[in-house]
Amino acid sequence: MNADFVLLGGRIATMDAAGTECSALAALHGRIVALGTDDAMRQHIGPGTTVLQAEGRRVLPGIVDSHAHPDAYAIRLRAWTLVSPDRVRTRDELLATIRRRCAELPPGRWAAFYRLNERQSGGYPTLDELDAASGGRPLFILRTDGHLGLANRAAFAACGIDATTPDPPFGRFDKLDGKLTGLVRETAAHIFLNAVHGQDSEADIAEGMELVQDQCLAAGITSVANSLCPAKAIRAYQRMRREGRWRMRMGIIASGRDEPLIPHLIGAGIRSGFGDEWVRLVGVEWCPDCSTSGRTAAYWEPYVGTPIPGEPVPNTGMLLYEKEDLTRRATAAHEAGLQVMIEGVGDRGIDFALDVMEAALAAHPVADHRMRVEHCCYVTPPILDRLRRGGFVDSSATGFMDELGEAYAANRGQDAMRWMWPHRSLIDAGVPAPGHSDFAVCRVSPWTAIAAMVNRRTTTGADLDAREAVTPREALRAYTWLGAWAQREEDEKGSLEPGKLADLVVLDRDVLEGDPSAIAGTQVVATVVGGMIRHRM
Repeated sequence: MNADFVLLGGRIATMDAAGTECSALAALHGRIVALGTDDAMRQHIGPGTTVLQAEGRRVLPGIVDSHAHPDAYAIRLRAWTLVSPDRVRTRDELLATIRRRCAELPPGRWAAFYRLNERQSGGYPTLDELDAASGGRPLFILRTDGHLGLANRAAFAACGIDATTPDPPFGRFDKLDGKLTGLVRETAAHIFLNAVHGQDSEADIAEGMELVQDQCLAAGITSVANSLCPAKAIRAYQRMRREGRWRMRMGIIASGRDEPLIPHLIGAGIRSGFGDEWVRLVGVEWCPDCSTSGRTAAYWEPYVGTPIPGEPVPNTGMLLYEKEDLTRRATAAHEAGLQVMIEGVGDRGIDFALDVMEAALAAHPVADHRMRVEHCCYVTPPILDRLRRGGFVDSSATGFMDELGEAYAANRGQDAMRWMWPHRSLIDAGVPAPGHSDFAVCRVSPWTAIAAMVNRRTTTGADLDAREAVTPREALRAYTWLGAWAQREEDEKGSLEPGKLADLVVLDRDVLEGDPSAIAGTQVVATVVGGMIRHRM
């Protein structure tokens, strides 16, 4: 029988349990039917077969990004303005970008900006500077972590907020000498996000997802899980599936912020795994913990370094749920057959997440539960042991390592880097720890994060403590097989084996056996999804 796709001349690392390597593979109807030598695979070539010549390059399974925000990124690519440090390096450049964008927009339209990193872009602008640059139109800037933002006076007025407005539960309007500074934290930032996103439609998400898919495929990502996915995005993805517009695979992690969504899933009897190989429900998620780079994540010990004007001193961060309430929600979802995921960033936040998940398991014991602590950054030895004993997944925000590592060191101290994203210790303890980008918090490409896992330095040179370095193969396993396993999809993806989906990438360099310092610059020559070439450099 002829294959419909054959790859020849590769250095294929299948990432299977045996570490098998070969030069060629064949696929039929989107799945791998054979692996072996070039000569053997040529026997599968017929008149209709697509043949991809890898020309001696390294070939890997497609990257599985097990926690990102493609729905939000889709909207931002369409309608927001990017102000990451590669675009704006100083406060003057930021203010000039604001002036330019505000002049372009129609009257009355909000101006929205994303991925501000004040540490690398000259600090936070003042309220007066924001007002002068925006020309009186409502403005909101989302910090790169997605947990803090900046609003101008017109935005505060549009949302009915002034200096006398009480802080919302689990949020804060920063003030200095009784006056608003413009900085808003956690649920206070959600007020402005809701105002900006209020007009988003399913069609807007679907249109933006075409751009997101382009970026993912160019980075070698063939499968992504949408963290905190709202109902509006779920409807958009189903529309795209019906219309044949998917070029990659989407896992849905239903959002606990979309208040009726998870109870509706429970009531409808929908369990994790519902869907198909293109769009599938992975589980459900709540976000009680916050941002280390933004100095809001919950730690047992106070933050170090220079406080942001208006932040509490001493500052140990904040949590966004009451434990009894979240335990009730998580237990109901777990008992209904939904995989539970709870965000924990600082050690206090991780302990909180584990308290909730342990209570859910005590109420309804399940051996292979695969409950996940999302981000799970500061894994101290007691937390590591707790993860191991409970069989929990450390869903590790490795994307933070390169882009936010400098801020983590500044806000928690260099000594704390010993237990930030400690993948060497996690692997040695047998704790499963897939990696993820959390885009649009960080960049889409996984390669700088994989490099940071191996080299334990950011691309700017910040020291992340080399004692927790892992091998390139271990880092790639976190982005392939473990990413699939954490979604209960290890029988479908994560390694290149007969019967599995023909999702793979061809790279411009050997990330397994080449120079580890070169991993960050990796480019993807080709990306194949289901035996179809979806990207070529």
